[in-house]
Amino acid sequence: MTIERPSPPTIADEREMLRAHLEFHRHTLELKCDGLTDDQLRTRSMPPSTLSLLGLVRHMAEVERAWFRRVVDGQDIPLVWSPDFDFQTAYDATGADAPAAFAAWRAETDHARRIEKEAATLDLVVHEPRRGFDVSLRWVMLHMIHEYARHNGHADFLREGIDGTTGV
Repeated sequence: MTIERPSPPTIADEREMLRAHLEFHRHTLELKCDGLTDDQLRTRSMPPSTLSLLGLVRHMAEVERAWFRRVVDGQDIPLVWSPDFDFQTAYDATGADAPAAFAAWRAETDHARRIEKEAATLDLVVHEPRRGFDVSLRWVMLHMIHEYARHNGHADFLREGIDGTTGV
């Protein structure tokens, strides 16, 4: 599969810039996983960690779902793999179905894009009930960029450990 990862613009309005950087990081995670077998995607970093590339994909599906669908859009839906917000459950991809995980992640990113585009402004304020504070859509977008950037760093090391690929 060929994954196109467009570079974010260096000059754009705030919303376009946030969208582009979030998309860049979403594509980066997919690139880190590209061309690997299901078993390679399930390869753990090192004991006792259960972290794997597939676990990161599952985790990011949960994060997209939690912030965009549950918080921003107010949907009363459960997380897919992480009961009680125990994201370690999503990280553990032992026996996980890679195509199903990628399908769930892509579905959640599609929902997130739609929800963000339908919001009239980045100044939209929503309540995050689990932590008990209010956030703007702008904050959610920045948080998601941070979340992907952090985990893409993990993905760099995981991928290098699997087949030596760096710099993707």
